[in-house]
Amino acid sequence: MTTKNPERVDFHHHVFPGGELAQLLQRTLVEDSGWTFPAGAPQWTPETSLAFMDGLGIRTAILSLPNDLEHNLEPERRRVFAREVNELAHQAVVDHPGRFGFFAHLPTPTDVDAALAELTYAFDELGADGVTLTNVYGTGEDARSIGDQVFEPLWAELDRRRALVFLHGEQTPGRNRMPNRFLPTPVSEVPNETYKGAADLVTSGRKRQYPNARIILSHSGGSTPFLAARVAVLSSYLGCELSPEEIIADFRTFFFETALSGFETNLAALENFVPPEQILFGTDFPAVSPEMAGWYTKNVDTYFAERPETLGKVMRGNAETLLPRLRETANG
Repeated sequence: MTTKNPERVDFHHHVFPGGELAQLLQRTLVEDSGWTFPAGAPQWTPETSLAFMDGLGIRTAILSLPNDLEHNLEPERRRVFAREVNELAHQAVVDHPGRFGFFAHLPTPTDVDAALAELTYAFDELGADGVTLTNVYGTGEDARSIGDQVFEPLWAELDRRRALVFLHGEQTPGRNRMPNRFLPTPVSEVPNETYKGAADLVTSGRKRQYPNARIILSHSGGSTPFLAARVAVLSSYLGCELSPEEIIADFRTFFFETALSGFETNLAALENFVPPEQILFGTDFPAVSPEMAGWYTKNVDTYFAERPETLGKVMRGNAETLLPRLRETANG
């Protein structure tokens, strides 16, 4: 393994189905968040991803669609959409051995029975590598953060299966309009939504209650490494049953991936907060262009350049520990 081509495993790589419903949901995402997809961005296909992966030295990408795009649909249409996403991702895995895995997309899991049914199908029939969740479902008074008691049956099943969970911040706009067109929701809000999800799981006790569910925070946890100490002291003051030391300890049980956060300041904070074995690689393609993903990747390579063993862990080794099948694929 070399720093130039370390056979990376990409934990943050999006899949998006085609079709009229999918296009409608994608337009809704853009309209609600203010985000603009890269100019000329093609419709997702396995071949699109493979061309990007080959250019950046990525051996395997774990596909996911994290956000609750379908929350305004009728329950049955939510189930249909989730099934379409998961079967599309599964087909990419089958058609391109060793190049893809996937995190299952669940229909809006406040409908816990539907979410558990799709989870079972994705794991037992499709061989999913884990599931993807967003930090909050619904808005306003109807919002339910991922630590809410409504999700306890889901967490209990994830814990029983010792499942990998990819936790992404929701595209939740602030109460005010975005400051300017350069700061849409994905830039200014999503990283804090990821942090809020992590903080909710810790302070609600869910992280400690269900320790076998291994949770990866997107975008290096957003602001988590910087705000965990704030949560520790102030939540304890407000009556959280956990001590500041216990809260910090639970924050340090998450895994973190580097999409859109591969920068010296972020990486130094992560290394100060968790062991390097808990840092994973991610790109956020195709929500970002190959050039954007390459900029962050180059920064990660540069940061670890004098520590090739650690770079190897971040780029591949830690992934193979979490998903041993990746090691078997590489050796096969």
